[in-house]
Amino acid sequence: MYYSNGNYEAFAKPRKPAGVDKKSAYLVGGGLASLAAAAFLIRDGQMAGDRITILEASADTGGALDGAGNPETGWLIRGGREMENHFECLWDLYRSIPSLEVENASVLDEFYWLNKDDPNYSMMRTTQNRGEDGGTEGKLGLSQKAQMDIMKLVMDNEEDLYDKRINEVMGKDFLKSHFWLYWRTMFAFEEWHSALEMKLYIQRFIHHIKGLADFSTLKFTKYNQYESLVLPLLTWLLDKGVTMQNGTRVTNVEFDITATRKVAKHIAWVRDGEAGGLDVTENDLVMVTNGSLVENSSWGDHATPATFNTEIKEGNSWQLWREIAAQDPSFGRPDKYCTTPEKSQWESATVTTLDPRIPAYIEKICGRGTRTGRVVTGGIITAHDSSWLMSYTVNRQPHFKAQPDDQTVVWVYGLFTDRPGDYVKKAMRDCTGEEITQEWLYHMGVPLEEIDELAKTGAITRPCMMPFVTSFFLPRRPGDRPNVVPDNVVNFAFLGQFAETGSRDTIFTTEYSVRTAMEAVYQLLGVERGVPEVFGSIYDVRELLHASSVMRDGNKVELPHIFRKHLLNNEMGTLLNEFGVI
Repeated sequence: MYYSNGNYEAFAKPRKPAGVDKKSAYLVGGGLASLAAAAFLIRDGQMAGDRITILEASADTGGALDGAGNPETGWLIRGGREMENHFECLWDLYRSIPSLEVENASVLDEFYWLNKDDPNYSMMRTTQNRGEDGGTEGKLGLSQKAQMDIMKLVMDNEEDLYDKRINEVMGKDFLKSHFWLYWRTMFAFEEWHSALEMKLYIQRFIHHIKGLADFSTLKFTKYNQYESLVLPLLTWLLDKGVTMQNGTRVTNVEFDITATRKVAKHIAWVRDGEAGGLDVTENDLVMVTNGSLVENSSWGDHATPATFNTEIKEGNSWQLWREIAAQDPSFGRPDKYCTTPEKSQWESATVTTLDPRIPAYIEKICGRGTRTGRVVTGGIITAHDSSWLMSYTVNRQPHFKAQPDDQTVVWVYGLFTDRPGDYVKKAMRDCTGEEITQEWLYHMGVPLEEIDELAKTGAITRPCMMPFVTSFFLPRRPGDRPNVVPDNVVNFAFLGQFAETGSRDTIFTTEYSVRTAMEAVYQLLGVERGVPEVFGSIYDVRELLHASSVMRDGNKVELPHIFRKHLLNNEMGTLLNEFGVI
């Protein structure tokens, strides 16, 4: 396997791998990574679909890419997905998946046209004082010291950041900046998360610095992530003959390990309460999604708080990884990610509005109608004076195909779930859906005398507590995450957010899940096509100059005369001028 760029290999069809007709594949987990791996096995590996089986513990498919519910009991989304132009592997996949909405079009075509016609941007990124403009003025507010901290972080060697926290390497100026407010609420970073991951994120998304304050570089799907991304892919896979075995909880993958070879030989599972399994040979491929950001997710309802459940049981994805990791050091260290849930948790809530007064308050703040079918908030709006550091977003409506015209679906989340609220004097994690609605309405500026009644009868709110949702952001070092295909492994791969690719990519994205899937399939089958490399914006002088200008909030550098005469009449001076540096 190797990385490539440009369109030479992007449009090439690989030849059929030797012996693929005699191979079978078993994919553990029904999330995007497994679904993508199945698609790459079929499209690029040219494996027959009926030789591929996906084993999923739950009754649902899609993993973290969920979307469910109904108008009567409320709609359900644990999170949303921000996407961009340069998700190279994701778009490579979805160019081949037919749209369920648009005839003779791919999912990529549908998505491309949607975002051409209705480009995303936010007109209100932050609020304060109960729904008033947040006063950040679209600026990043980075002092010279904070700018130097960012520069040093980007320039540091990765090994200098192993197991270090963000607040160990970034100073107080940075942590007080608008940049950090935008960043932490957009990506769900905390001060105690990995400084290494922060560095990788800045490098990976340097071209997004210019859109950090208004989300103008982001793109979103038409509907929720399940209906827009999972359902078309699942439909295509089932049409190709892939077997989807829901209700199969895999408890272990057993290996035959020698000094030079590691071969998966048995998949153990529990199905319908009965222990069972399957012997596999080195001619069979086994791919496991190790770990899960939504494991132990707990839903509450309008009258009941969500449960903060941190117990890891047999058959849990974390316990499965533990069983596999116990067999060889190269299989990673799962306990690095699943034993400190207080550092990896936050809570979200899905609000289904019933009273038209609530959308009216949203529209007043975001400056757009909620039922136009077009961009509404354009990303999250953060109440930056909220004790919970609450953010909320309204995507294009309807967010569900079956959603009635008189309902608006809102996604709310809080980073500090253990702190009392500003209106509801309780920790977010202890609140019912109704109480979370009260706190949200308070920060939208609803008159105090209307909040309780409107929260009680004007919405259905379903809270969701997720103990491990940002566990992959915890400080780490090499070996904590196993390689997609560990050394000397013959027929096995790890998939998803807790697998290590050889690329410069970053976790907590749909792109990362799909990239691990592509790398796994291409390595195990020897597919003769390059995996698209991560977009090299960090190496593009234009992106660096533009980001530098934005981080200075447009304040130009005054060059001494001795430098001006050498710069103004050459290409470098032209670039510096064009991107607003001087």
